[in-house]
Amino acid sequence: MPTLIKQRSKKSGLPPGTLMHIGEKKTGETKITVLDYDESSFQEKDIERAEECVQFKDRPTVTWINIDSVHQPELLEKLGECYGLHPLVLEDILNTDQRPKLEDYNNYLYIVLRMLYYNEKRGVITSEQISLVVGPNYVISFQEGIEGDVFTPLRERIRSNKSRIRKMGADYLAYSLIDAIVDNYFAILEKTGDHIELLEEKLVGSQTTNVLREIHALKREMIFLRKAVWPLREVISSMERGGQTLIREDTRIFLRDVYDHTIQVIDTIEVYRDMVSGMLDLYLSSVSNRLNSVMKVLTIIATIFMPLTFIAGIYGMNFKYMPELEWRSGYPLILLIMLVIGVSMLIYFRKKKWL
Repeated sequence: MPTLIKQRSKKSGLPPGTLMHIGEKKTGETKITVLDYDESSFQEKDIERAEECVQFKDRPTVTWINIDSVHQPELLEKLGECYGLHPLVLEDILNTDQRPKLEDYNNYLYIVLRMLYYNEKRGVITSEQISLVVGPNYVISFQEGIEGDVFTPLRERIRSNKSRIRKMGADYLAYSLIDAIVDNYFAILEKTGDHIELLEEKLVGSQTTNVLREIHALKREMIFLRKAVWPLREVISSMERGGQTLIREDTRIFLRDVYDHTIQVIDTIEVYRDMVSGMLDLYLSSVSNRLNSVMKVLTIIATIFMPLTFIAGIYGMNFKYMPELEWRSGYPLILLIMLVIGVSMLIYFRKKKWL
């Protein structure tokens, strides 16, 4: 099950800007990759120390610095010194429970996103926090995990000198990263939609506790998706409307397209939430109807046997003078009367369509 809330109590009482990792700590080593490019040149390299990034700061080219497995405060502190990042920004990068947001620090923008994955083996959605620092000629991306990302097609486009991104600035690179994350949301929603359809078919066939468990898990996933995606609308809208000097007008046109995609994702999530809620109501209604059917059958059986029990009770009394007890045909006659009463009641119930 996806975790909705991460523990933050260990930071209670610490001063603002204290660097402490919050979230699931990855066991792999931190990896720093640099892509430096312009229209005519391209350079890609892996570096070991954060201090080496400072050589790309004042270049006229566009630099993309990607850091995988963010859990080392010392590395972030050194990188923050190289690029003049505010301590609160570094604190938010290490706090992997941030909601999507945009903060303007005049000479750079700080953007938080959620990158989603679909775990095929477990059949659940997982996510990691992506933090972007967008400067005049650089973008620094901080990834929570080390398992990979959705930026492989973007890297291939940068390596190809025929792509538009090689002619654009750092703001367009930031847009491309956001667009790749949002486009991946559609792939996640497609798999979720398939899961909902299969669960609907299963629900119609049987109403077991396993189905209820799956519906509950799916409902938690919808809450998880809504929490990860809904605030992104405000982020894209703020970037698209203007006010940030680091984002050029020709890039805002592309951001408008991302905003439309974000609205589509949010609408789809809301539709899926309604469908899952409807499935839960259908499950409860089916269980209630099945219980009502069982109770109806039991009630009819009890109603039929009620007069028969009354007759049997009368002749079970121990009075000495009961004329029928001396009749030779008394026993079969009483049984015949009881059979007629039972059959008559069955015919009456069927005529009333109670059966």
